[in-house]
Amino acid sequence: MDRQRGDTGRIGAAEAEAWAEVVAIARRTAAEGLVVGTSGNVSARVGDTVLVTPTGVPYDQLGPDDITGVDLTGRQVLGTLRPTSELPLHLAVYGATDARAVVHTHAVHATAVSTLVPELPPIHYMTCALGGPVRVAPYAAYGTPELAAHAVAALIDRTGCLLRNHGTLTYGATLVQAYDRTAQLEWMCRLWLTASSVPGHTPSLLTEAELAEVTDRLKGYGQRG
Repeated sequence: MDRQRGDTGRIGAAEAEAWAEVVAIARRTAAEGLVVGTSGNVSARVGDTVLVTPTGVPYDQLGPDDITGVDLTGRQVLGTLRPTSELPLHLAVYGATDARAVVHTHAVHATAVSTLVPELPPIHYMTCALGGPVRVAPYAAYGTPELAAHAVAALIDRTGCLLRNHGTLTYGATLVQAYDRTAQLEWMCRLWLTASSVPGHTPSLLTEAELAEVTDRLKGYGQRG
């Protein structure tokens, strides 16, 4: 593949480190079956710069010299490779939330669920890790302002959503957190599809009270010190 490399701006240590993480997470989405080929995209925000995977480049071919960054208006400030076609989606999330990282995939089970229901039924308490029942954003063509607007609306009080007939979108304070939320979302979608497929049975769902209890318990989850 013949493509230009280089940078259109100065690359600091923070940007270089964040880019390495972007590439690592992008490769992880492919390795764990959340994307196929060059589908999906990953980004991280460093100050007012958004580092984002470029369009049409296989993740295993990306290296330090392929850094791709834009400012919050979408103007390219780092690299010469064109940013992902879903750049409007990423920028909309950064503009509407406190996100520092965004992961978008075409995960199979999550995409399947997006075609069946307006929101993922609360099949598991990890629903609370995403802020509550995960909504499905209405369909719009990829890379459009309409898709970005639908996604932002679906993300109100949530850290993840499904994009109808398209895939998943999650964000977090770090790339690892955003990726973990994507993985949890795909797992919950697989769980609901599996339970729903048993003839003669309807999956039991968690109530609002049960979800509220878990939300409170999650506030104290993990190591503290």
